[in-house]
Amino acid sequence: MIEALVYRSGSVESYEDLAEAKAAQGTTWVHATEVTTDERAHIAETFDLHPLAIEDITNNVRAKTEEFPECVFALLKTARLTRGETTFEEEIADDPVGVFFGSDWVVSMSPGTASMVDRVKSAVQAGDERLLERGSDFTAYRIVDVIVDSYFDLLDTLEDQIESIEEAVIESTEIDVLDEINSVRRELLSFRKLLWPAREAMGVLARGDLKLVQDSTEKYFRDVYDHVVQLVDLTETYRDLVSGARDIYLNSLSQSTNEVMKVLTVVATIFIPLTFVAGIYGMNFEYMPELAWRYGYFAVWIVMLAIGLGMVWFFRRRAYI
Repeated sequence: MIEALVYRSGSVESYEDLAEAKAAQGTTWVHATEVTTDERAHIAETFDLHPLAIEDITNNVRAKTEEFPECVFALLKTARLTRGETTFEEEIADDPVGVFFGSDWVVSMSPGTASMVDRVKSAVQAGDERLLERGSDFTAYRIVDVIVDSYFDLLDTLEDQIESIEEAVIESTEIDVLDEINSVRRELLSFRKLLWPAREAMGVLARGDLKLVQDSTEKYFRDVYDHVVQLVDLTETYRDLVSGARDIYLNSLSQSTNEVMKVLTVVATIFIPLTFVAGIYGMNFEYMPELAWRYGYFAVWIVMLAIGLGMVWFFRRRAYI
């Protein structure tokens, strides 16, 4: 779907024809989602977009920023948690969003829905003067800003999962807890791989080397860059927390196993002398004086009980059980 808006202070108009929209007075913004091959070709021809940049969007490459003679191209990725098709567990799914901006036009393009960009489009349609009065570079800033802000929502969800895991590892050593830990670790790793290229891409927009980025807009891109750096730091912190939770889980599991082994060892140790006594009187030799004794059976029981109770008392005193 392709939508074309032309706006200036106090005026917002929609256009069906891209060439007319580009030629109109004001800032032209073409927002294209779930685009087909023909639609991409039409947009690229109208705005003279480099075919390699279009290919980067369709091939879902890592985030980047490139400068061309007539425009700047920034590629970011949206991120969301979704159920995997094979694992049926939550995974991070991403969709590329390419943003081109020239002196008086902006093109945003994505093979997905890029729903968070609709907030910027709604602000333009509602007549937000901050967007209407400023240039195309400010609109590009607002687009990348809402994408980066959406990362915080995803990270908040992961934070809730980590807090749940930290409580679970203290209370339980069930295998489900380890599965959840490994799932969050995979999600954080995927998110980290998404953030590092985004950090580099925002750094290019923020450092002031691009001709099409005005000085008044540069500080806004620096703010987005600072947000990405903050996200990277939070992701690293959360990875450390998950690793710590995993260590606690493994230590708890090892301690639980040791407790079970200690109880089994004590039980086996108690039965060793009892088995010895029972083995002696179970050999059925013909000349065993105790076998002919009237109270021999009861005497053996008393001896075995005394041995067992004595060993239990000894182990308790030594805090083995």
